[in-house]
Amino acid sequence: MRRLSLAVLACLGLTTGGCSKDAEMPEAKPVEWQIGAGGRPVGEAWSRSPVYASNGMAATAHPLATQIALDILKDGGSAVDAAIAANAALGLMEPTGNGIGGDLFAIIYDPASDQLYGLNASGRSPKGQTLEQLKEKLGDLDAIPPAGPLAVTIPGAVDGWFAMHERFGKLPMSEILAPTVSYAREGHPVSPVIAHAYSVGPRRFSQWEEEYGLDWSNARALWFADGAGPEAGEIFKNPDLADTLSRIARNGRDEFYSGVTARVMVDYLQEQGGAFTLEDFADHSSEWVEPACAEYRDGYELCELPPNTQGFAALQMVNILKNVDLRQWERGSPEVIHYITEAKRLAYSDVARFYADPNFAPFPQELLSDEYGKQRFALIDPRKATPEFAPGDPAIEPKLEGEGDTTYLTVVDGNGMMVSLIQSNYRGMGGGLVPPGTGFMLQDRGELFSLDPAHPNAYAPAKRPFHTIIPAFVKKDGKPFMTLGLMGGGMQPQGHVQVLVNIVDYGMNLQEAGDAARINHEGGREATESLSGPAKDPLGTLFVEAGIPEATRKRLAAMGHRVELVENGIMFGGYQAIARDPDTGVLTGATEMRKDGQAQGY
Repeated sequence: MRRLSLAVLACLGLTTGGCSKDAEMPEAKPVEWQIGAGGRPVGEAWSRSPVYASNGMAATAHPLATQIALDILKDGGSAVDAAIAANAALGLMEPTGNGIGGDLFAIIYDPASDQLYGLNASGRSPKGQTLEQLKEKLGDLDAIPPAGPLAVTIPGAVDGWFAMHERFGKLPMSEILAPTVSYAREGHPVSPVIAHAYSVGPRRFSQWEEEYGLDWSNARALWFADGAGPEAGEIFKNPDLADTLSRIARNGRDEFYSGVTARVMVDYLQEQGGAFTLEDFADHSSEWVEPACAEYRDGYELCELPPNTQGFAALQMVNILKNVDLRQWERGSPEVIHYITEAKRLAYSDVARFYADPNFAPFPQELLSDEYGKQRFALIDPRKATPEFAPGDPAIEPKLEGEGDTTYLTVVDGNGMMVSLIQSNYRGMGGGLVPPGTGFMLQDRGELFSLDPAHPNAYAPAKRPFHTIIPAFVKKDGKPFMTLGLMGGGMQPQGHVQVLVNIVDYGMNLQEAGDAARINHEGGREATESLSGPAKDPLGTLFVEAGIPEATRKRLAAMGHRVELVENGIMFGGYQAIARDPDTGVLTGATEMRKDGQAQGY
């Protein structure tokens, strides 16, 4: 314990009176200072209050982005307008997680039609490059590397913005993008968690430079000119991004896919050895898709987007877990964590076998049936971890895991429109390539293609790779209830399910449900592995946060799980959520301690 005398407290202004430089420190009984968390009058000691409002709300990974979204709402914009504005801001302020060089997915509830709409704004591989040609470029590599031009797929985010805006927008795009253009020119202070993410950039890109011959000179000049990334509190400017966004605001989505920006991207990629043409970019388009929902219990339904995302893995987990009442055990018990882990492993064995671009490999809908969920649940041994789970045989007979680099945001407006949006460059800010003068990095999402020609997720021309980023939505008694998202590679479906379990089974509020200690199982068969060989890591590793009791960790290890304690919360994602009371319209928002974010309303 630290001890401070009363005289010291007086000098600090923490008691009545004062002190002078000549004052002696009298003998006094010291004051005990408790190092650690303070107390709370209500709720769990390790959490804080959720946010309440009624006219509009936003929750993002950066306070300034949240404020921008609220300003758009106050100026008469829809939730979609505000979500686009926040996403643009995050591309500037959190380029370690997202940007216009990446892809986007969204679930939108429209109160006018009382419907959920899903948007797949992910990009494709080059039309003119075959699997054989790609393998020839890869040489001795047995997988697509995370760095350089071969991992690049067409960035879909900008087209996603305009697709959403055309359908649900109110304000002009120039007004929506104006706050980010201003911050890009004038600068913004870097926040702590994002500064930490910056700090690993030089080491990672230098390693890729050595391993894959990556030319990251443009990225170095933009973010790491003095050998390190921006520090917390430092003012960062990106005038190149301001210019790019200004052109997009002025010329529309075609600026990015057939205009000056598109030509700069294509010329640069071709110089780097990529196969993209201007026609590839000009032909890109987003796709409106149908979300699917799975009922858990007590009227709660989790809704996710179909492949090429991994969203349906969360639905498969729900259909498995609803066959056991987890409420008979405490939330941090070995039994609960064992069932969640085994359900994840079962679902992901199917992810690795069946999930891919549906235009190339139709998704077996039987995987989402209640009966199939019962069959898979029956494979769980309640006493021990099963060494390996094989994919199922419903009616037919990338590394996937990893932290990823992603941002999730959600906005709800006063009319009840609800937007659940996720956007990403994938790992390492992207693949290290920054087209000259544009101010953004291109994604390396193509790393998630398989090179096995027999795999549904095999690389092919004009194909979308398997995708990890997923927005989510929750219904209650058939009505729209909650937007939900959680960043981080393969953490996302299992994170969605853990939050749902916290709310439904353990009565947590939205803030507590996100702050509670999580688990992240990694391993098993991957969507990038060959179907013909054994899985590289069939059991995988169960990573747990420090809030999981030691006794639970020991018991899980005794049950056969490979358990590792992780003190740093990065690999456990970053959560945002907003719930709306269907009767009163009152909004409840939450963000969490693992990110710099803020939930706020008015």
